[in-house]
Amino acid sequence: MLNDPLFIIVAIAVLAVLVILMIGIGGFAKGGEFNRKHGNRLMRYRIYAQAFAIALILAFVALRRMGG
Repeated sequence: MLNDPLFIIVAIAVLAVLVILMIGIGGFAKGGEFNRKHGNRLMRYRIYAQAFAIALILAFVALRRMGG
């Protein structure tokens, strides 16, 4: 699996979602100016990144089922 480029791209996308989520949660927990200024934007970025990651995961599964 680690030799499959699509698997690596999926893993990177999932890690990107995790990083965005952790930054957002950290900013929310800390509060203050950073959260007021960037909190909603970070969560929107997370949703976009998560949708992209899910689409990649579905593509990966579909290609594996077809034998590709």
